[in-house]
Amino acid sequence: MTSILETYIVSHPESARLYDESLQVFPSGVTHDVRYLQPFPIFVDHAAGSRKWDADGNEIVDYVMGHGALFMGHTHPAITSAIVEQARRGTHFGANHRLEVTWGGLVRELIPCAEEVRFTSSGTEATLMAIRLARAYTGRDRLLKFDQHFHGWHDGVVGSRSPEDEHPHAAGVPAATLSNTISVPQGDIHLVDDKLAAGDVAAVILEPMGASWGTLPLRPDFLRDLRELTTKHGVVLIFDEVVTGFRVSPGGTQARYGVTPDLTSLAKILAGGMPGGAVCGRRDILSMIEFRDGRWNADQRVQHPGTFNANPVSSAAGTAMLEMVRTGDHHTRADSLNEKLIRGLNETLGRAAVAGCAYGLASYFHIALGGDLSPLADGIEWTGPGAPARTLGDTVGGLKRGMLNHGVDLMGGSGGFVSGVHTEADIETTLAAFEATLGQLKDEEIL
Repeated sequence: MTSILETYIVSHPESARLYDESLQVFPSGVTHDVRYLQPFPIFVDHAAGSRKWDADGNEIVDYVMGHGALFMGHTHPAITSAIVEQARRGTHFGANHRLEVTWGGLVRELIPCAEEVRFTSSGTEATLMAIRLARAYTGRDRLLKFDQHFHGWHDGVVGSRSPEDEHPHAAGVPAATLSNTISVPQGDIHLVDDKLAAGDVAAVILEPMGASWGTLPLRPDFLRDLRELTTKHGVVLIFDEVVTGFRVSPGGTQARYGVTPDLTSLAKILAGGMPGGAVCGRRDILSMIEFRDGRWNADQRVQHPGTFNANPVSSAAGTAMLEMVRTGDHHTRADSLNEKLIRGLNETLGRAAVAGCAYGLASYFHIALGGDLSPLADGIEWTGPGAPARTLGDTVGGLKRGMLNHGVDLMGGSGGFVSGVHTEADIETTLAAFEATLGQLKDEEIL
């Protein structure tokens, strides 16, 4: 019997060849940490809708969806048309333009906290800017974050998705830089209160659905408690909605649960699949970027250049995306398909007698295998005490390769994003692939 790994190698000879070339160009042959896969990752040639085709011609149902950016799938006609038309008119004016105003207006319309908006080129830049604004506004230095919550890779937040101690550390980041960052376990509001009581914390930042886009879910009542607590202590509350913004509802997590932060960082869906991020929130905090008199500009103003901030092409794509997002129609479709997928994954786990569960929210899902987990019987949200254990590395790799062998690509090997253009047929294909892969994982004693 051919193993998962052997099948993967035989099915992807051109990807293997391209990987050999890329090893001569890039560290470990990849341009993003999540794309690293042994013995080699797939190389994609083209994509459309919910599917993509790799360099070997294999057709794949895609749940990576541009790392969550492609809520309307690959090459959506309206977004593609907007990009092409704008490229003909100009890709960079080095000046203000009409589309940036329209794009920013849509953010203000959809995101509850967005009194003002400042565009950046990425989600990492957006969280960096939000933290800098909070420090300038409060006059305090310290930042409180939560273990395994991901906020990009800039020095202030490290970029770790692994368990952390109270004082984070990272290769290449001076200890003095991280001395102003505190990391605590999510969900303990009393511990947060103790840390904020010292009076030196400028901001609390978190992924409002829980660590790693809801892999470790967070109770909505914690958000409400956190809102009250940060207000009491005069601390800026930052929601990192780079992933959840415009996905869990047209207005993100804050609209879904009615908890309004002071600042929000956005990216991914925001720019319609093109590079782009933003910070939005309270006008008095965003005013730290305003130009005033000479002394203010020199000593107190938060400076923010950026060659590609609100560039015309990203503005065009983002505007086209948010015009579709604002209706909520595609959310209804994506959420319904995601619920069907998660229920089907859990039913498959039950039939296969495999420990684990699938869970998620709105249009994203996670798969946890092993341990003492049982498939969810009802609903799709994780309701157990604490958080589900993560799938171990060997199992994640086996699941990722096995699903690819059957024509399905998972984000990070154990989850993914359903778009507004996935179909019932995609769900059926995915469930059949999952059942076959589980059987192979059991046969090879990976599970």
